[in-house]
Amino acid sequence: MTSRERVQAALDHRQPDRTPRDFGASSVTGISASFVFRLRRVLGLPEKPIPIFCPYQMLGEVDDDLRSYLRADAIAMWPSGNLFGFDNTPVKPFTMNDGTPVLVPEAFNSSYEPDGRLFQYAKGDRNYPPSGVMPAGGFYFDATVRAKPVDDDDLIDPADNLEEFTLLDDETLRNAEKEARRLYDNTDYAIVSGGPGGTGLGDIAFVPGTMLPDPKGVRDIQDWYISPLIRPDYIKEVFDKQTDIAVKNLEMFYQAVGDRVSVITICGADFGNQRSLMMSIDTFREIYLPYYRKMNDWIHANTKWKVFKHCCGAIEPLLPHLIEAGFDIMNPVQISAAGMDPEILKQKYGGKLTFWGGGVRTQSTLPYGTPDEVKEEVRHNASVFGKDGGFVFNTIHNVQTNVPIENFLAMIEALNE
Repeated sequence: MTSRERVQAALDHRQPDRTPRDFGASSVTGISASFVFRLRRVLGLPEKPIPIFCPYQMLGEVDDDLRSYLRADAIAMWPSGNLFGFDNTPVKPFTMNDGTPVLVPEAFNSSYEPDGRLFQYAKGDRNYPPSGVMPAGGFYFDATVRAKPVDDDDLIDPADNLEEFTLLDDETLRNAEKEARRLYDNTDYAIVSGGPGGTGLGDIAFVPGTMLPDPKGVRDIQDWYISPLIRPDYIKEVFDKQTDIAVKNLEMFYQAVGDRVSVITICGADFGNQRSLMMSIDTFREIYLPYYRKMNDWIHANTKWKVFKHCCGAIEPLLPHLIEAGFDIMNPVQISAAGMDPEILKQKYGGKLTFWGGGVRTQSTLPYGTPDEVKEEVRHNASVFGKDGGFVFNTIHNVQTNVPIENFLAMIEALNE
């Protein structure tokens, strides 16, 4: 099978010729730029600055030569913009805290503060407070809260929480068409694309408005998480208008890229923590499900795309409702969380969901285990999740900087076996 055929077989719940793999095809299945640089050095690949296509998380590009070594089967179609609201093209040299040479977008602030922190500014505009901060010695950014505290008496305009969601312009659509054609015609990888704008309902990466110089509305993360309980009508009005924008963008995006794209990531909102759900099933069904269903129904009625949902935590009780909402793919499959046992997940949901992730724990085994422990876990999880298709191997969320190279190589060795 080609890589595209292999991933498609898994998505169709057919047994592929081997376990398909994803290393770097999205912002939630990627690898830290520092780790990419170290890995290339150990493998004897040419040393070069690592392009950054997700400045918020400082994820490094998995280039063709490294992708070939990893035998990865999926490739990202990166958007032209990023979470800081500026052009995403990596062109400017920058050196990370640990000395890793990278390439960042032109508007990326590359000047450290005297205390070692690094700020980023929405749209690169330093006339406003920074929207992101990398702590001294850190390797990725945290969002800053800049909006004023919410006064519910004045919280009447849902447009305040919709400013970042706009209709796609002609240039963006032309670029998307060009990139989709390039990847489809010149590679045999399965193409993974992010949502075209507006699809990320309550995605905590968007809530603080890191791409907006002066965000308004409900922007504090803690405040947002309690809003479905204390201001449900406002949230539903935001989601209703946001979903209308999203569906229009999906229509235009499909006209541009067609079925060259295999997978589209709709939303990365997390609903679970290590031990439980972070909201009730009833709240999810009232606040989220109708709007997810509207987007996903359009996708399934008009395209061949499979719909990817990122959702961390102990979400097993929510999975039937995410299936009802129209999601085809679940990521990162956090098997270390309560109730997320691979055997149970595969038995109960393996016929309806493709598990994209769940390959090895990135909170424990991959960074802190031995190579033999990594191999054992990879073999077990790939065997369980991969039976009868419905599985694309990836680590549980992004590979972090502190992972020992020997553990990562043990993971690849186990997969190759």
